[in-house]
Amino acid sequence: MRLDYLALVPAAAAICYPFLLNAFHAIVGTQAVSPPPLAIAEATFILFVAFSVPFLGIALACRPTSNPGSRRLAYASVVSPTLYVFLGVVQTMIKSPIPDEVVWCAIWLAIAIWSQSARDPVATAVPAVGGWRVVHGVTAAVLSLFVVFHLINHLFGLIGPDAHAAVMKIGRMVYRSAVGEPLLVAAMLFQIGTGLFLAWRWSAAAHDFQRTYQVASGAYLSVYILGHMNSVFVYARSFLGIPTDWNFATGAPTGLIHDAWNIRLLPHYALGAFFVLSHLASGLRAVLIAHGVDQRNADRLWSVCVAMSAIVAAAIIAGMTGVRIGALAS
Repeated sequence: MRLDYLALVPAAAAICYPFLLNAFHAIVGTQAVSPPPLAIAEATFILFVAFSVPFLGIALACRPTSNPGSRRLAYASVVSPTLYVFLGVVQTMIKSPIPDEVVWCAIWLAIAIWSQSARDPVATAVPAVGGWRVVHGVTAAVLSLFVVFHLINHLFGLIGPDAHAAVMKIGRMVYRSAVGEPLLVAAMLFQIGTGLFLAWRWSAAAHDFQRTYQVASGAYLSVYILGHMNSVFVYARSFLGIPTDWNFATGAPTGLIHDAWNIRLLPHYALGAFFVLSHLASGLRAVLIAHGVDQRNADRLWSVCVAMSAIVAAAIIAGMTGVRIGALAS
């Protein structure tokens, strides 16, 4: 069996991911004291490399010469930031004595081995997923109302925790109601199932960048939503018995930056906000093209939406790490 070494790069990047976060924490430390400029530059570079892991996976998933296993390995590496949080929560709940990094490396070594031995006889076939795409898209359009509200709610964190809590209290009257919450959970689970199904089918063959990005961002969101629901419903509510408020989301009292465990939440949240908005934009692009809109115009709109998604994600993370609008104005 001929080994495609470039195909193993996503697994290597994923394996390095937690160690990059550890290196960042080693520089920043546990105290909320500004480190020297050189240390800040080093920590920023390390965090940038950690954020690059999913985008490296997207780039390598575009390779037309990859076999299905190698391509799916690249797609799998895209979900590294959110999967690492998921693993950490599960490890905590089962009180595992094995360090997260050891389990993480074992998982990715297993996935890498599988990717080089997997064979898919329908790799070049066009996925027959038209009906599922439509249903998935319609459900996503409905859920986008909740998503937009949820992200706006997090943007109020730039004003302060009290503003965030006030807006969240209004929203919870609907999505925490006896009817709203079960419907929301059911819709989310449906999106996870159909999203992973579509990602698996589409990942069998090579596609252009736009389709690859849509599949990769959808895969990230499926794992993100599943992990987020586990953190909220199982870990917080059942295991710890604590409210899922601002303090829970931001890892209070230590915060996201200066805690060795919580730092993994920063890319997890940032990419979650970025991918959910840009994935919706990818779906909109596909709908526009299907209805006769010129592809160049659809691509321009998509690019603008992706840029806006990055801005919104950065603003949300800024609020979650302590940046306040009033402080900036003064």
